[in-house]
Amino acid sequence: MANDSFALSYAPPRDVSRSLIAEIAFVALLLMMFVGLSPFAPPPSPTGVNMAAPAPGDALRQIVFLAIFFPLLFASTLQRGWDVFRVVPFALIAMLAWCFFSIGWSGAPDVSLRRAALATIVVISTIASVDLIGGPRAFFLWRIVLAVILAVNWLSIPLIETAVHLPGEVDPSLIGDWRGLYGQKNTAGAVCVLTALLFLFSRNGRGNWIGWLAAAASLGFLLMTRSKTSMALFPVALMAGLAYKISWRDSLSRAIFLCGAILITGIASFLLLLNWDLALRLLADPASFTGRAEIWQAILAYMHDHPLLGAGFGTMAHTGTLSPLHNYARGNWVETIADSHNGYLQILATTGGIGLFLALLAMVADPLYRFWPLEPARTGLKALLFAIFVFVLLHNFLETDFLESDNSLWFAFLVMLASLKTRDISLTLRP
Repeated sequence: MANDSFALSYAPPRDVSRSLIAEIAFVALLLMMFVGLSPFAPPPSPTGVNMAAPAPGDALRQIVFLAIFFPLLFASTLQRGWDVFRVVPFALIAMLAWCFFSIGWSGAPDVSLRRAALATIVVISTIASVDLIGGPRAFFLWRIVLAVILAVNWLSIPLIETAVHLPGEVDPSLIGDWRGLYGQKNTAGAVCVLTALLFLFSRNGRGNWIGWLAAAASLGFLLMTRSKTSMALFPVALMAGLAYKISWRDSLSRAIFLCGAILITGIASFLLLLNWDLALRLLADPASFTGRAEIWQAILAYMHDHPLLGAGFGTMAHTGTLSPLHNYARGNWVETIADSHNGYLQILATTGGIGLFLALLAMVADPLYRFWPLEPARTGLKALLFAIFVFVLLHNFLETDFLESDNSLWFAFLVMLASLKTRDISLTLRP
């Protein structure tokens, strides 16, 4: 798979990207996103916890992100002046601005302000750091960090008790699933997919044997997590990247691919309509999708009464009785949820229909516009970016990644956006 046209260049980027400040900041971002402040900590029990208080680690996490942001901002302004903010796609700036506007009607304005500010800091830090150090260097450092994490995860299974979900979990079905240094198996599974994609779509040694071994080890760990969402989406993302690589060689191939994609989408939509009653029964059953359907029902009921503005950015999780869903669900489980298990519905619930529209512009329409051009020198890299794009978009139908400040898939999505926008990211083709 990793032939010459998939090979990411290891050539040194421009001089400013060699800045020690920029590289240290980028590695710090990687560690925050993929390791966090409390690796191997068991997932917190939702009982007996004051969920109205800030989420655990919020204050320290904000301090760390600020410590990363200001040096990056300093290094970026030395290179670009105040044009540094132009590296962030305009559609994403508009979405972040709407998150701040939502503070005006938020039921927990302090929470909305804090989380909107943190989301903005993470977006600017990630995109500016990729712009500073250069795409090839960023992907090289990213792969190193993921390889180390993969090794640590494997070593932790026999050595660290909490690397596996233990008896006493709120959800008994999790017992025995591997999670490595992460708090939950689904996070571990998503990181395994990212690791496999980054190593499969790049050259790491003659014939990419290093990449194949790393991907095999990552997929082996993924299987042991039993993360159904990530296991189902990995082949879809992989095939999407390969299809992009094959189809974006010329206009005819691209047109054939688009016709095929439209045909498949039409068939899938037709089959869904034929089984519409079954789909409605699944969504009406609170136990469907491992309990996610109950959360989705509450969100849709809330949005029926608040279609445009939503409840205010960041008010879905860790807000206790202030949760916007508190009066739309049976029981008090909404006071303990960490997210909605659907990134699109969470944006809808917290920023309203207007926010969802802006989010779709920033996270779907704008990237698709940048994927459209035929760029032979960048096709190999864009195939990897397209695989990440498809994986994160589909992952958000069952999990929540968008605009989550310390989420690994959100970080991956931002790196993808930065790489699409930065024009000097190139590929090295072996003669």
